[in-house]
Amino acid sequence: MEKFFKLKENGTTVSTEVIAGVTTFFAMSYILFVNPAILSASGMPFQAVFLATIIASVVGTLIMGLFANVPYAQAPGMGLNAFFTFTVVFGLGYTWQQALAMVFICGLINIFITVTKIRKLIIHAIPESMQHAIGGGIGIFVAYVGIKNANLISFSADSATITSSMVDGDVATNVTMNGGVVPALVNFNNPEVLLSVIGLVLMTVLVVMNIRGAILIGIVGTTIIGILMGVVDLSAIDWQANSLGNSINELGVTFGAAFGPEGMQSLFADSAKIPQVIMTIIAFSLSDTFDTIGTFIGTGRRTGIFSQEDEDALEDSKGFTTKMDRALFADAVATSIGAVFGTSNTTTFVESAAGIGAGGRTGLTSVVVAGMFLLSSLFSPIISIVPAQATAPALILVGVMMMASFKDIDWTQLEEAVPAFFASIFMGLCYSISYGIAAGFIFFAIVKVVKGKGKEVSPVLWIVNVLFILNFIIMAILG
Repeated sequence: MEKFFKLKENGTTVSTEVIAGVTTFFAMSYILFVNPAILSASGMPFQAVFLATIIASVVGTLIMGLFANVPYAQAPGMGLNAFFTFTVVFGLGYTWQQALAMVFICGLINIFITVTKIRKLIIHAIPESMQHAIGGGIGIFVAYVGIKNANLISFSADSATITSSMVDGDVATNVTMNGGVVPALVNFNNPEVLLSVIGLVLMTVLVVMNIRGAILIGIVGTTIIGILMGVVDLSAIDWQANSLGNSINELGVTFGAAFGPEGMQSLFADSAKIPQVIMTIIAFSLSDTFDTIGTFIGTGRRTGIFSQEDEDALEDSKGFTTKMDRALFADAVATSIGAVFGTSNTTTFVESAAGIGAGGRTGLTSVVVAGMFLLSSLFSPIISIVPAQATAPALILVGVMMMASFKDIDWTQLEEAVPAFFASIFMGLCYSISYGIAAGFIFFAIVKVVKGKGKEVSPVLWIVNVLFILNFIIMAILG
């Protein structure tokens, strides 16, 4: 073990790595509750997603630990799972099988750009301020999803705001409205909303006090309070339906679905939608890539996990010459593997910083995390009763944490602030990461041209902007 993980060389011990692994697991284990809740809304079987989440996390984290020998854990990423359900499936109308196919392709793209110099072109094409805006914008998006899931806001409208609707008999099944919709804070007069508020306060206190495993403790605590309030019905626990055996059976629905008739085989059938499909895959890939790179550099530089050679290799090398190369490859491979089993993009969790803070320096930390995820597969029946009011605060607070990226944007310089603002705010208000990226990129080009700095916009960015605009034109025509 010493020889394989190079523990002494990295200034650590087996006990330290074990403690670090357990710390990282508890810091990110909320994903076991939240990911199935979000993806099952798209029509995917809850238990299948639960098991797929575990499998993707175990496989991805093991690759990170055994191949790259770095203390990072992987799991289906927050923001990307919301994008999968609320934008790709609900907003754009794709099946969840087609969305999985897009995630699988995204993984292949990330593998390709990791082993070639295309990675360098993409990284150089996107301004640093825009990278920070994308990270913070995803935070807004995730927090907004949490606020909506907690039912903390309501919307009112009159008939004049309705632009289109679908009616089944006397019931409106789908209604599209214009900007006349007015949001407002809900009235705190029902147990569900009160439980959401209690959960948010509880989790906020735990996070602010730096309690280890704060989000997980908050979810469990809110669920227990929900039982006492009558919001959670313990009699609803179905030990048979939510058993590990049933989860394995349900996994048959999602395993390989990305390649079936409703997945990859129909994804490119409509030629008019191909530009939109490409843009969506790009949105998946960009978010995944820069989230991972940011996590590696942000945590690895200060602790010495990645050397200056690794950071330089991010732009100049190809293949697997450094730990950074191998870690990026592990991240990309995990995304495709996760899509095969039935979950959205598997990415490197920033919560790995908790384990690094506890002393984790090698892949042994990751191996411990993978082992903890494997054990969690036995608790499926209990997880099934966790209410939305318990997971929504987790989304809100994770969104808050992700918005830390905004601090690296110079908001006093409008040339930098305007594109960053549109990129981040449109992610939340449009419920779409890809539309936020489109708005940011387009305004970045506009601002640079107006300032006489058009040469600062790379050819890659111009190509992406043209594709975004074509996508909007096609959607306008189809709409």
